[in-house]
Amino acid sequence: MTEKRHIDRFPIWGVALCLLLVQCQSNNGDLPTKSVFEQSIEPEKTAVLTENVKTTPWKPLNLDGVHDPANAVLSYLQEPDEALSLLSVAPEPGGNNVDWVEALESGLISPRSKIQPDWKVNNLDLDIIMPNTAGMPQVVFPHRQHTEWLDCSNCHDKIFKAKTGANQFGMLEILQGEYCGRCHGAVSFPLTQCLRCHSRDHDQATLAK
Repeated sequence: MTEKRHIDRFPIWGVALCLLLVQCQSNNGDLPTKSVFEQSIEPEKTAVLTENVKTTPWKPLNLDGVHDPANAVLSYLQEPDEALSLLSVAPEPGGNNVDWVEALESGLISPRSKIQPDWKVNNLDLDIIMPNTAGMPQVVFPHRQHTEWLDCSNCHDKIFKAKTGANQFGMLEILQGEYCGRCHGAVSFPLTQCLRCHSRDHDQATLAK
């Protein structure tokens, strides 16, 4: 039986698209005059973030190789450049080119943390060091940045066992969509951005002993 893979929280770009479609309906089909993010971001925060935006790496929808440029309803969709340009550009090209962690930490977006009001949100501030990385820098897994988006049950214990030394895997499994590859390369930054995970020099581990 094929195992179903999912994450409980909706990707933020999907939330933005849904908000846009709802607004289009409320305007009798007319496109909104402001983007979803322009309507929800406080002016002072917009000014601060605009200073950090140097480029606009988003292709128009009719040239992105995903949407059908001949489709008549394409004009009803909000262009990525309009929807995303107020947010921080990711440190390396890939995915939708947005640094979503930075956007969350700076308060520019505030996704709903839960659907059920009685659900307990567990934000864990704990870094896991993975030292066996051969010639690459060691991997630092930050729980805080992950648990701000995802509930613990997304990973434990179906993908990762919550026990030191219980998970044995390498880049081959990740590139095949297992372990970290369940999200990275799909709804999170791509696996080509190696140094975002391999971020701790082996010398640091020696000095820490």
